Amino acid sequence: MTSLQPRRVLMTTDAVGGVWTYALDLSAGLIARGVEVTLAVLGPSPQPGQRRAAGRIEDLTVVETGLPLDWTAANAADVSEAAHGVARLAAAHGADLVHLNTPALAAEGRFAMPVVGACHSCLASWWSTVKGEEPMPEPFRWRTELLTRGYAACDRLIAPSYAFMQETAALYGLLPQAVRNGRTPPTGPGPTQRNPVVMTSGRLWDEAKNVRTLDRAAGRMRGQVHAAGPLRGPDGQAAAFDNILCLNQLDAPVLAQHLERSAVFASLSLYEPFGLGVLEAAQAGCALVLSDIPTFRELWQGAAVFVPADDDAAVAEALDALLDDPAQAADLGRCAAERSARFTVEAMVEGTLAVYGETLAARAPFPEVAA
Repeated sequence: MTSLQPRRVLMTTDAVGGVWTYALDLSAGLIARGVEVTLAVLGPSPQPGQRRAAGRIEDLTVVETGLPLDWTAANAADVSEAAHGVARLAAAHGADLVHLNTPALAAEGRFAMPVVGACHSCLASWWSTVKGEEPMPEPFRWRTELLTRGYAACDRLIAPSYAFMQETAALYGLLPQAVRNGRTPPTGPGPTQRNPVVMTSGRLWDEAKNVRTLDRAAGRMRGQVHAAGPLRGPDGQAAAFDNILCLNQLDAPVLAQHLERSAVFASLSLYEPFGLGVLEAAQAGCALVLSDIPTFRELWQGAAVFVPADDDAAVAEALDALLDDPAQAADLGRCAAERSARFTVEAMVEGTLAVYGETLAARAPFPEVAA
């Protein structure tokens, strides 16, 4: 760990997807290392289970700002309002570093302290992956322009995988530092027997998650597919499936129990900067069946079965084969669990603190301050 670290960090988050989990894990790790953290929640309010999870982190200050998220805001003026609100909050809490999980805010906010931006995803890369060469609509264009300026205004950028680091660099001409995400694995011996069920989880409404292809595959299968996650998004997006059993959004402990009892986990994402749901499933010992995309190859090569993301027949065949062969599924699950040990919260915190240290050192008025 670098010898130079912040005393107080103001970190933004939202309660819509995996950023919430990332922010809680990172905050807990920073607090354990003596950093005071204020978590500023943008966008929709957290669900009761999310509030309970935040409440379990001792000494974490959570502020539900009521300010809009950049990717759900009605216009650029709303983003500007959020940026100035976060800047005022950072000053009020005496932060000496701001960690923006919404880096677009750096374009409009006037932060008196260094800013680290986290490149969790972006609309431009989402659109090019999911929609191809179809022209971006105006709401995507102005948000992308704002994010471009936000990235440029940050002192440092971090990305959750090398694959997304490279994609961000190609799109924006700026090279983030790769700090892979991590999760704390579940404790306890786990179940002695797994059910012949395929699980998936995440934002089921998000077109990039490609759950519709998994639903078509489920219609071809002998086995069952269960899905945990919200069916409606913050902007009115909605999904409905014919063959998957939807469990709705589950609290983290309940989801962990489902993963521990399921033989296989599937993710057919078209676009995934990291994939916390896959990591959680691997930690639970599920056999992984994943879409063949660069991020998943980077993280899970040799510990997963890869399938074409758009071929529901091939997906169904791969899933049924594992459900029909519990021994093979168990072996693959052990491989996934072993690989998951690389992606720890401790490593994520250490990597993030190293970036914080470089950021603070670059702003130090005299070289000896960074010694």
